[in-house]
Amino acid sequence: MKKITPDPPVADPLLEAQKLKEAADRAIDYYLNPRLIKDPAAPRKPSTLFLVDPAADNETLLVHACESLASASIMASDLAGFIDGPQRSSLLGIQQVIMLGELAVNRVLDRLVPE
Repeated sequence: MKKITPDPPVADPLLEAQKLKEAADRAIDYYLNPRLIKDPAAPRKPSTLFLVDPAADNETLLVHACESLASASIMASDLAGFIDGPQRSSLLGIQQVIMLGELAVNRVLDRLVPE
């Protein structure tokens, strides 16, 4: 009886292993280091959509950070009043972390400008 399909070609195992390694390296670089795929020489350019004034002094930046953290803390606390269960506990935990950040910023402000 005649065989309809031919035998697969005999491949060199070292060549196949090298091809497999190259493919795996490309896949890893694609997911873990995407900048290498695009252009390794291109420097990272941050978005200028929201830009903080480079001339702003530290005290002004800290005051705004403190106010933003205080607002976020109040919003999270108010929202937690409408939620029950484990989500409420998670939201209150987030609110507490925000509050701790606000306290840290306040401490830095106190050291910069003692009252």
